Amino acid sequence: MNFDINTVLADMSSAVKDTVSENWDETKSVANRFLQNRKERLALLSKLRIEGDLSEEKFKSRLEDEKLILEAELNALEVISKAIAQNAANAAINALEKAVFKAISSTI
Repeated sequence: MNFDINTVLADMSSAVKDTVSENWDETKSVANRFLQNRKERLALLSKLRIEGDLSEEKFKSRLEDEKLILEAELNALEVISKAIAQNAANAAINALEKAVFKAISSTI
């Protein structure tokens, strides 16, 4: 299984950075704090999905929850718009989902 949560968190942070671009300085601390605070939960969700103990449907549902939490935290920043917050949250969670599916594919 090729899945390293620290690498994935860095990819998620980069995805947010790419999305918010000019507002990165203002959003960096919120995004990174979210990722560090949710690290154990994201790692557990990923592990359960990779090992087959969590269905794809439930995994996607949990990712949607995580995306909404991140979006809410980003929306608290007045420097970015709701659309940018949504796009940033989507990009971060997509990076996690992609890494999980890649890890699943490498074990098949």
